[in-house]
Amino acid sequence: MFGDTLIALGANLPGPDGASPLDTCRRAAAALDGLCGLPLRAVSDWWETPADPPDPRSPPYCNGVARLGGTADPEALLRALQALERGAGRARPYLNAPRTLDLDLLAVGDLVRAGPDPILPHPRAHLRPFVLVPLAEVAPDWHHPVTGMSMAELLRGIPAMSMHRL
Repeated sequence: MFGDTLIALGANLPGPDGASPLDTCRRAAAALDGLCGLPLRAVSDWWETPADPPDPRSPPYCNGVARLGGTADPEALLRALQALERGAGRARPYLNAPRTLDLDLLAVGDLVRAGPDPILPHPRAHLRPFVLVPLAEVAPDWHHPVTGMSMAELLRGIPAMSMHRL
């Protein structure tokens, strides 16, 4: 049984203050400590990856995953994450647009939830190398609550992607 909360962090545009995507992600990770009463337990390495899906308008992303100790109300977590995104200047001009900060709620313990938002576990996390590689760093014992697949099984099933540590 998995009892923690997992959050993906990403950015590929400078913040409103000119902060690099890496600095924005580091600040966001620090801001997660205490979010909805949950302590920050671990943060993965930071990874640079191309936009997925590919987009010539999109610079490379900085990606990572944070693990918060315990669980909280998913809707409250989503609202808190969206407030952090807004504080970092997040705009949504079109689907998959470049962004100053992207925070995705990946999992809240073993909760399975089809809706309303947030859908849990995140419906596409298990398909994304830029999520699974850092996720494996902070939660190697995590099993997908719907498929039951282990991190090792999930990692074996993802497509290759150009990724390097920052």
